[in-house]
Order: sequence, then C-alpha cells, then structure tokens
Amino acid sequence: MRFDVITLFPNLFGPFLSQGINRRAFEQKLVDVVLWNLRDFADGNYRRVDDRPFGGGPGMVMMAEPLARCLTAVRVARAEPAAQQAKVVLFSPMGQTLDHPAVQAWSDSAGAVLVCGRYEGIDQRFIDQCVDTQISLGDFVLSGGEIAAIALLDAVARLQPGVLNDAGSHQQDSFNPALDGLLDCPHYTRPEVWQHHAVDHRVPDVLMSGNHERIARFRRDASLQATAQCRPDVIAQVRDAGRLTRQDEAVLARVGKGS
Repeated sequence: MRFDVITLFPNLFGPFLSQGINRRAFEQKLVDVVLWNLRDFADGNYRRVDDRPFGGGPGMVMMAEPLARCLTAVRVARAEPAAQQAKVVLFSPMGQTLDHPAVQAWSDSAGAVLVCGRYEGIDQRFIDQCVDTQISLGDFVLSGGEIAAIALLDAVARLQPGVLNDAGSHQQDSFNPALDGLLDCPHYTRPEVWQHHAVDHRVPDVLMSGNHERIARFRRDASLQATAQCRPDVIAQVRDAGRLTRQDEAVLARVGKGS
C-alpha cells in the first residue's frame, strides 16, 4: 500500500519512519510513504502557500492552487486508473473520529493521499472539489495535520503482517474484535513483588498459576471491569451487539457498571 503525504513540514516524518518497531513496515515498503513538500508547487521567490481570508478574520488560509498542483503530481506519480484513484484524506476537526474499524479498513486498502493542513485551514473550494473524506483524532485542535497523519500511519503499519514480533499482538489490542471491542486488560511483568513506598505490590496469583483457563477468565473479567469503568459507552455497544455472556454480565453487575 502507498500513502502520499502532502505537507509543509516533511522533515517531521523522518524520525517516525526510521525509529521503533513499525519502521519495518516502512523499510520493507509494506507501507510505502511518499512525502510531498507543498512549497515545491507554489509560485514566486517565497513559495507562498497561504493568504489572508476573504471577509477578514485572524490567521491565514492555505490556497487551493498549490494544493491542486501537488495533488496532480501525486496522481501522475501513482499512475492509477481513473476509476481506482486513491482517496484524498484531509485531517480536520470536521472529520469522523478515527477508530479501530477505520484503521483496519485503511490497513486493508491500497493507501491514500493524506493532506496535512496548517494555519486557519484550507480554502474550502479545494476541499469541495478534491477531498474524499475527512478524519479527526478527537474533539481538539492541532497546529497541523502532520501529527494526525503520523497517528494513522502508525496504526496502519502495526497491523501489517510481520511488523510486530508476535503476529498475534495486535489482536489483543483495545477495541480489537478479538477482544469483542473491549479495552485490553492490565499487564504485569517481573519482579513478582515490586516494593514501592515500603509496600509490597504483588502480581495477581492467578497469573502465576499456570492454569490457562483461569488466566483467560481473569483477563476477560479485568477487561470488562476496565471498559465499564473507563468507557461505559463501549460496554453498551458490545452488549447491543450480543457479545456479552451471562458470566460477563455477572462481572459487570459486581462492579456496578452493568447498565
């Protein structure tokens, strides 16, 4: 798959693409990332890409023409049939919040063109004519779309086969269908007893028992409790989907978050 990123700050992506376990996806071109500097498609000695907003107001607005030129160059480079052109994604507060099903869909796709806005925003005419979908990370505003683009690339990369050391790792992630969409359970590692402020904090005994059935049930219960306490809306969704057993409901009733 290939993601073309239109940005004013391509250097922000270098460390991300070359560090950490996900770098395998980018080095092996499982997720091919091509960076496009928007200023290369601007006019004049100053390579200007923004101007004052019509109607007045604070800040500057990114102009449509440099964006359109850059997108045309991306289309030529991708050499895709007109009917199979990659979608153009804009990161914006107006977009749909990114979630696991959306990440899974992008990870199974041929990629996209990611547009990273800056300043007060992008000329609406470019959005109306060229953007297929908008994505948001949540109800807050960033200085630009680069962080959101990196978040999407990171989430997609870790789902590619061979990227994580354990092929089943991502199946235990929060919101994954393998966990019925619940939050992940707490995890523990050595030492078995950790002393903090003169108090011994022990790993739960069941995790040391070697009884895989009991361990699986403990983790399921802990996942249910964490989800009920932190994201009761997710519990409602899982219940509506019919993925809670009687034993699950009993656990939720005990923590007082069953509804």
